[in-house]
Amino acid sequence: MIELNWPAIGFSALPNLGGVAGGLITRRAINPWYESLKKPNWRPPNRAFAPVWTALYTSVGYASYLVYRDGGGFDGAARVPLIVYGTNLAANWLWTPIFFGKKDIKLALYEMQLVNGTALGMAYLFYKINPTAGLLVVPYCLWLCVATALNYTIYRDNKEKVKEITD
Repeated sequence: MIELNWPAIGFSALPNLGGVAGGLITRRAINPWYESLKKPNWRPPNRAFAPVWTALYTSVGYASYLVYRDGGGFDGAARVPLIVYGTNLAANWLWTPIFFGKKDIKLALYEMQLVNGTALGMAYLFYKINPTAGLLVVPYCLWLCVATALNYTIYRDNKEKVKEITD
């Protein structure tokens, strides 16, 4: 009989809740707004984003479980790393309503810097408690580099549309 580790499952699933909510916001803005923007030829296809984010959210969620387990929970050494993780998750979830909901490409780019900074801090702090947890955050950080470059390029190449929206 397989014994399920419910805390690990819960921690792994948690980040995907925001991902699902973000997906609903994104779906409404894809056509016509997002499709009308100039985008670089190196961008991943739209269909790639949901599975990539699901995998990344799940791995970062599992990493948070490892830190919680090995760092004594919120009363132990895991407290600060988990606060940084929570801040990162909230900032990550906020990006979608800014970019796709409010259609504010410039503000989304600025906000992405909070996501990036907390992700790097999270990787470092997680690694100190559980090296595997820290390494599980690395693919997320790498994907954030792609997402940031994409956000910047869309901002740079669509200044006329950015003005229309923010003026």
